[in-house]
Amino acid sequence: MALLEIRDLSVTFKRKGVRPFTAVDGVSFDVEPGRTVGLVGESGSGKSVTALAIMGLLPKRGAEVKGSVHFEDTDLLTLSDKQLRDKRGRDLGMVFQDPLSSLNPVIPIGLQITEVLERHRGMRRKEASAEAKELLGRVGIPDPSRRLSEYPHQLSGGMRQRALIAIALACRPRLLIADEPTTALDVTIQAQILALLSELVRDTATALIMITHDLGVVAGLCDEVNVMYGGRVVERAERYALFSSARHPYTHGLLESIPRLDAPRGEKLVPISGSVADNLPWEHACAFAPRCRNALDRCREVTPELVPDHGGTLRCHNPVGALQGVRS
Repeated sequence: MALLEIRDLSVTFKRKGVRPFTAVDGVSFDVEPGRTVGLVGESGSGKSVTALAIMGLLPKRGAEVKGSVHFEDTDLLTLSDKQLRDKRGRDLGMVFQDPLSSLNPVIPIGLQITEVLERHRGMRRKEASAEAKELLGRVGIPDPSRRLSEYPHQLSGGMRQRALIAIALACRPRLLIADEPTTALDVTIQAQILALLSELVRDTATALIMITHDLGVVAGLCDEVNVMYGGRVVERAERYALFSSARHPYTHGLLESIPRLDAPRGEKLVPISGSVADNLPWEHACAFAPRCRNALDRCREVTPELVPDHGGTLRCHNPVGALQGVRS
């Protein structure tokens, strides 16, 4: 049974005198306990806005959120601010993309962790301090005792990111959303954090949503992958199926642009032409059509539906494999 069920989630930003912009457009997916679901795509595809909508962190003014986000039997979109605050931290945790703007600059790191433990787990200050020290050690911060009294500006970018992860893990949430959690980390610490997240999912049956543009992270961590483009899911598949036989031209393009160790010497990468801004409206076309090598006339005239395909789901009129072989 799914722990989180998202149905037809849409987020539209509105400003007076400016045309409304739909950042997330009818997204639906489930997350089961003990499973990791990836949201993959270029910047601007709607991944982070989806996460903020789930957590109820979008501004009340200027952002219209529709659809449903059921956590167990509760629709998070219908909760009051107080009810959401009780859910966040205790049942729902999030690792934000930018630690410098997410951490309070005038409060020591230790206090930012202990206040979460005191509020949601009912710990006393001494017990919470010991737990905070252990958490900092688990995420790979050296000399955690000293770091407890330091402020965010005294830590490196990688340490701030790890401190943010420690705060998110403090209450052992049942659902954790990680928005590019390893962006600011070097390769060795990145591997350590991914192993920590994998251990959390395996040992505590935590459900994890991993938001990333790094397909290497997806390959090593995610069970199911949702590829997003222009605010919609264009392909959903299990990890191995996605990497062995990507069907959507956008997914195929993302894979082709990654350097491969088994590629012949001198083989060039194949980038996706254009940019995310080169879109057509989903209302009467495929948004990816201007950048797509498989595009047909129909792609610019008819909106593709998300339909079952090879054990997953696909939104495409002319998928890879219909005209050419799939690169494995």
